[in-house]
Amino acid sequence: MNAPGKKIAVVTGAGSGIGRSVALALAGAGWSVAVAGRRPQPLEDTAEAAGAGADVLCVPADVSDPDEVTALFEAVRERYGRLDLLFNNAGTFGPGGVPLEDITYEAWRSVVDVNLTGSFLCAQAAFRLMKAQHPQGGRIINNGSISAHVPRPHSVAYTATKHAMTGLTKSLSLDGRPYRIACGQIDIGNAATEMTERMQSGILQADGQLAVEPVMDAADVARTVVHMAELPLEANVQFATVMATTMPYIGRG
Repeated sequence: MNAPGKKIAVVTGAGSGIGRSVALALAGAGWSVAVAGRRPQPLEDTAEAAGAGADVLCVPADVSDPDEVTALFEAVRERYGRLDLLFNNAGTFGPGGVPLEDITYEAWRSVVDVNLTGSFLCAQAAFRLMKAQHPQGGRIINNGSISAHVPRPHSVAYTATKHAMTGLTKSLSLDGRPYRIACGQIDIGNAATEMTERMQSGILQADGQLAVEPVMDAADVARTVVHMAELPLEANVQFATVMATTMPYIGRG
């Protein structure tokens, strides 16, 4: 069981990128963190990076698989007895640079399964645990994207799921009210991760040109998530946008 007063978080997609940065920031702020992802070794690497004094539980899980999601949250319940935060972060961009008419059904489905269905399954499992525990309640933070507002060229699957994430956030916020379950969304633009490496060599713009785009440190995103997470449940950051200051979002297209 968890030490009294210590808060418990689940971070999905925690083996790299934003998920790893957020997991490390939460652990550094004194949280116990269950890190989830499909590959065990990157999760172990995240736990090692957190340091010997951190309480990090590694649970390999594919968020698009209902049984694996159930096992993830059961492991958290058995280890800690409660859950205070879910950072719904796991996601995939899918096939990059593929015109809409050439996207296969399998490619579309894989993006929807991870980004949308996976986020729903994790939120549902977290909701059940937060509703049943004493004291009741907790917080869910969904990783949206700048693409929850405006698309990039050739990104129909990713953009559609990120727009849907906003609807998921709003529904969770409403349905969680009677149970002290708060839900917010962080929309991230150009954090420096494996997913955004191509921005350093040039990425397709709406006018058809390639342009190098500025990025920001993923640690800046992590600090924002920790701030959102540590608010009392009587307060909620409903939507936050954290982006590289000069990226082409304001005025995109």
